[in-house]
Amino acid sequence: MRRRNAPLPARSSAPPEEGVWLWGLHAVSAALQNPARRLRRLLVTRGAEAELAERAAGPWRITPEFVERERLDRTLGAEAIHQGAALLVEPLSPPALSQLMEHTAGPVLVLDQVTDPRNVGAILRSAAAFGAAAVVMQERHAPAETGTLARAASGALEVVPVLREVNLARAIEALKQAGLWVVGLEAAGPVTLAQSGLAGRRVALVLGAEGEGLRRLTRESCDELVRLPIRPTMESLNVSAAAAVALYELGRE
Repeated sequence: MRRRNAPLPARSSAPPEEGVWLWGLHAVSAALQNPARRLRRLLVTRGAEAELAERAAGPWRITPEFVERERLDRTLGAEAIHQGAALLVEPLSPPALSQLMEHTAGPVLVLDQVTDPRNVGAILRSAAAFGAAAVVMQERHAPAETGTLARAASGALEVVPVLREVNLARAIEALKQAGLWVVGLEAAGPVTLAQSGLAGRRVALVLGAEGEGLRRLTRESCDELVRLPIRPTMESLNVSAAAAVALYELGRE
């Protein structure tokens, strides 16, 4: 029992660490290899260091701190599947939309209020796999750059630029001005993506929120609406699955 009038234990004066914790071997190794990523701290268990080194050959730009798994659990939370590695980083700074369109090729994905970080991470993974130039989202009604998103992206967050726009309709208009044909993916689209005749065109593919689909203004901003030819026994696909199928189809054109 504390004596009466005894001083209270001193509270830590250390400020909370700023930045974003990435975790999991895929996400951490990709960030270590990204020269544009600013690194702050690397926490790794002795057991995970060798596997991390196989994925991201050294020398690294940061000195690792060796910790026990329990330390990572406390730092990241019990739900983080960290595989023994965590990296504190600063968020990436994306290029301007006009600059990106001038120096890249490939389709652009536009996400209309897709809010689940795991879905966005999976979409980024498909975007990297099928050669998409970027993913465009709103500043609001979209997930922040987090460890959950990065782990779902499995390294793709370091490869595919993520642009956050205040006004999605204006961003779509800018894509049109850059010469892209804007295609909205919707279950009630009049033709399938394969029937739309997109060969030779650079496409911006617009996907709507989970369950809600495209908002009216976003839908009206598209050059055309298309659907995927799924069987009538299923009403729709998860947005990340739809993005993967659509990107594959675009790659066949």
